[in-house]
Amino acid sequence: MMNKIKCIIVDDEPLAISLLEQYVQKIPFLELVFSTENPIEALEYIQNKDSDLIFLDIQMPELTGINFMKIVGSKQKYILTTAYSEYALEGYEHNIVDYLLKPVSFGRFLKSAMKAQERFSFQEVESHFFVKSSGQQHRINFNDILYIESIKDYVNIRTAGEEYIVLDTLKSMENQLSDKFVRIHKSFIINLDKIKSIGAKKLMVSEQEIPIGDSYRSNLLDRLK
Repeated sequence: MMNKIKCIIVDDEPLAISLLEQYVQKIPFLELVFSTENPIEALEYIQNKDSDLIFLDIQMPELTGINFMKIVGSKQKYILTTAYSEYALEGYEHNIVDYLLKPVSFGRFLKSAMKAQERFSFQEVESHFFVKSSGQQHRINFNDILYIESIKDYVNIRTAGEEYIVLDTLKSMENQLSDKFVRIHKSFIINLDKIKSIGAKKLMVSEQEIPIGDSYRSNLLDRLK
């Protein structure tokens, strides 16, 4: 059985903090380790103590949630909480588990918490796989994958520093990957955590421009929500 997920709540509204604290305490696999109205205090806590998941407000006067994530980076996972939906796509450039619109109901909070549990459980069980490329078996960490491209009977698995040409299909790849990956085109699967920007018909992963297929757009947007 996996350990409890250590949670932090960062929000400049005391009532919002109080509500989220009550929700966390109702869920057995969550453990509240710190809450604050001041994001600077949260940064200090993260530097000195362990935590896994941050319930993070986006609009805060001292430091916005977006800038907070840029400082902390991907060593934490985030569930964003805000009254403004227009920040969703920008937030997903970071290690986002989910996005909650205020006011947050317990049912919607529970759904996000279960999504986080699934993400952490998957990491504990499996964080890599092996593929055969150029006559050798290669270990590939899921977190290192930028995108996977279909090339006829092969797939090209791209990481920041390597590419692996493998005799396989995108469908088979989909079945091996975690929920951080999504198919956005008949020829591409991308890692949601690696998205740099999103446009109407394409997105950027690292320095690579990747098309968004019309029939895959709605699923991508659903995953980003």
